[in-house]
Amino acid sequence: MGAPHIAGTALSGGAEEYLSWLAVERGRSPNTITSYRRELVAYEAFLAGAGRDPTEARPEDVEAFLGTLRPGQRASSVAHALSVVRGLHHFLIDEGSTQSDPTADVDGTRIPQRLPKALSEDEVSRLFGVVVGNDGPARRDRALLEVLYGTGARISEAVGLDLADLAGAEGLVRLYGKGSKERLVPLGRYAAGALDDWLGPGGRPTLAPRQWRRRGDAEAVFLNARGGRLSRQGAFGVVRKHAAAAGLVDRVSPHVLRHSCATHMLARGADIRVVQELLGHASIATTQLYTKVSAEHLRAAYESAHPRAGGGRG
Repeated sequence: MGAPHIAGTALSGGAEEYLSWLAVERGRSPNTITSYRRELVAYEAFLAGAGRDPTEARPEDVEAFLGTLRPGQRASSVAHALSVVRGLHHFLIDEGSTQSDPTADVDGTRIPQRLPKALSEDEVSRLFGVVVGNDGPARRDRALLEVLYGTGARISEAVGLDLADLAGAEGLVRLYGKGSKERLVPLGRYAAGALDDWLGPGGRPTLAPRQWRRRGDAEAVFLNARGGRLSRQGAFGVVRKHAAAAGLVDRVSPHVLRHSCATHMLARGADIRVVQELLGHASIATTQLYTKVSAEHLRAAYESAHPRAGGGRG
């Protein structure tokens, strides 16, 4: 599943990555992607007129772009355009393409930023519990889910893993983010165990072909049924398959597992800068979103349990 393309509407690499992320990891419909593409084409054309691309955009550029829309557009349409542009810049920051968000202080049609959706710890356990069997695909699926949740890796980072990335310091795995930025992250006990099962006899060797079609496939940690490197779309399918079996199909995507990793760590007292480093966020502002989620969970638990909070029984 990729982002639909419209003839004559080429976008920057970052915008194309954003649309692909929305389609593959967030499960947005083709119609939604087409709508987003239309907004981004107009935005990038406006920036090009000023001699800039999205990584160089300034707050005044965003304000001016919205100003061109307001005379002939309903407020809801302008709000949608700002939401799309804001999403693009948040994505670029998260991927490390830029460190500044030109939409942060844009006044007018401000869209409240959605908080990341996280699973509960019980829901994560339920998801992992449905991956049964001991054949190659089952071992791969367990390892993939454990790596996504255990390290907070982006789906592109997980499927991009090579065997050499697991051969460094014990208990660490090397991930490559946007722009090939490298970071070492801890590999928890469950993720390490699941990877050992997958890489050992009865796991990855059962899917490895006699002859590799591409050189890079031979080094891939995660393989598909044909013996090639597992793609982003393939990994998304793995996650969705088991989410459906766990009754969580509307709640789970690879990115939700990343959200859940960060939220659960912060809820258990992890330092926010440690979580920033783990997830590879270029800006601490991106990581701070998860503190709001943790605070919401804390308040909900408090109000449901404390006898003087309004929700508990006296």
